[in-house]
Amino acid sequence: MYAIMGVTGQIGSVIGRALLAAEQPIRAVVRDAGKAQVWADRGCEIALANIEDTASLTTAFRGVEGVFVLVPPNFDPTPEFHEARAIAAALRTALEAARPARVVYLSTIGAQASQSNLLTQHTIIEATLSELPMPITFLRPAWFMENSSWDVVPAREQGVIPSFLQPLDKAVPMVATADIGKVAAALLQETWSGHRVAELEGPQRVTPNDIGATFAKLLGRSVRMEVVPRESWEALFKSQGMKNPIPRIRMLDGFNEGWIEFEGGEVGSQKGNESLESVLKALIEREASTH
Repeated sequence: MYAIMGVTGQIGSVIGRALLAAEQPIRAVVRDAGKAQVWADRGCEIALANIEDTASLTTAFRGVEGVFVLVPPNFDPTPEFHEARAIAAALRTALEAARPARVVYLSTIGAQASQSNLLTQHTIIEATLSELPMPITFLRPAWFMENSSWDVVPAREQGVIPSFLQPLDKAVPMVATADIGKVAAALLQETWSGHRVAELEGPQRVTPNDIGATFAKLLGRSVRMEVVPRESWEALFKSQGMKNPIPRIRMLDGFNEGWIEFEGGEVGSQKGNESLESVLKALIEREASTH
């Protein structure tokens, strides 16, 4: 049996379906029982757990072959990343007590970077989990192509997409969540010893201009990218309610300046199959279905 955190989300649901297709039993680990009904209907066990609650996590992780660990995103952490440190401690204690045969932790590209930024949350959790004796794979995916869900409306209505990724012709490692889920499901079913890193990106790197051109093709209208000036970011993010925007700003700097990158570079990463066009097409269709 495999315990899957975040099974109601984009990545976790792909893992769940892949494991069920392989006739593997699943324990769906959720915070809200109501959202898990679809998985219960598919014959899965349901475990209620909170990411910072050691007791519920231990119960969820006990007696399984593998655990997929997904930490909810926090875009506005405290300056010292207290939330990530608490989550790291809870996960370590729970995994140590439950002793699953292996763990796949969803980390991020750039988790090895020494410069403090939003992704440092995963650096902290990786370091803490690295103290555990069981086999662990740290799956480090690139920038999610699905982040362009925010771009659908401005592309369709104004034909202009604001870009924090810049310059507009700089290629960035990106990947579809479907590819992340498929790779994670495969990793869970492997056997290995010790700790390892798996780095994952899409078939080719993507520039902001590629995003604009792909939206233009799919929407049948002119679409261009527009740089959001770096000096405006802090005030903009604070106006949107962020208390501590510096980690997010530094993360964007890391992609733009190139120091958020895979340890093995582009040549060392595994490549997924999903194209930018397929992802943006799905995002456009999803947005249209809500109206």
